[in-house]
Amino acid sequence: MSLPSEMNFVDLPAPGGPENMVLKKGPLPEIKPGDILVRVEAAGINRPDVLQRKGDYPPPPGASPILGLEVAGEVVALGAGAEGFQIGDKVCALANGGGYAEYAAVPASQALAWPKGYDAVKAAALPETFFTVWANVFDMAGLKASETILIHGGSSGIGTTAIQLAKAFGAEVFVTAGSAEKCQACESLGAKRAINYREEDFKTVVIEETDGRGVDVILDMVGGRYFDRNIASLAKDGRLSIIAFLGGAKVEAANIAPILTKRLHVMGSALRPRTPAEKQAIRDGLVAKVWPLLEAGKVSPVIHSVLPFAKVADGHREMETGDHIGKIIMSM
Repeated sequence: MSLPSEMNFVDLPAPGGPENMVLKKGPLPEIKPGDILVRVEAAGINRPDVLQRKGDYPPPPGASPILGLEVAGEVVALGAGAEGFQIGDKVCALANGGGYAEYAAVPASQALAWPKGYDAVKAAALPETFFTVWANVFDMAGLKASETILIHGGSSGIGTTAIQLAKAFGAEVFVTAGSAEKCQACESLGAKRAINYREEDFKTVVIEETDGRGVDVILDMVGGRYFDRNIASLAKDGRLSIIAFLGGAKVEAANIAPILTKRLHVMGSALRPRTPAEKQAIRDGLVAKVWPLLEAGKVSPVIHSVLPFAKVADGHREMETGDHIGKIIMSM
């Protein structure tokens, strides 16, 4: 397949606001051993992209400095030793960087075939959130059928994914969200009770709804501001999985006694620093357990908006307002 010598990509000359991102032309990315080169048809916008744009989340060593952690498109070249795909295959992939571009090099071990019936936009909405939820809710926190889970940020891309997967695997779901519209959306996806955190205390509601027991798992992206109430909201042998610190990373005066008395597990992880082997293991779990649900229509990404590539700054502004329900996608 004949490839161009240059591509369009989103450049970030200096950290700062959305206006700092500019379209630029440059060479196609280097294809390392084990990589596939994807002609990008759609790419997701995620909160880690916003943090990187601000200078708060630098890419790991060896990763592309170009923003963008998930893409969908067509395989146009194969690196040495890349396995599982052929030129012409339609894939979506978790990228280590470089997704805001017409071409992206991604490890074949982090790529997945589009679910049957999916287009590029729907496929691009999958990798970042589904990898994150599978790794933190199911692999680490070990959510099981008949257990209960509280999901903070229920209307976010991660939240809407977690609601559907938890429900599909037989758990009872509670969420927090910041408006009546968002709460209604969460309940329409399968949440038993959506708690408007602007009007209600989630700890009080969870304890009441579970007859004083608490929930088995909490997926938290707020961090320090919620820590004490999260601990109080967990049942015996409960697990708190922390994936972000939107409410701060420090806890001033928490009561940690329940961690001992209730045998609680407090854990956390970030997706981007994980090793290639760890990311491949998550990918394999998704293929085996989640892709059949997507193809059967039992689970589906929630897409808030689709923007043209040139409107990337508008996508970041939309992300930062927090008004979206589901994913924000760029179409190439």
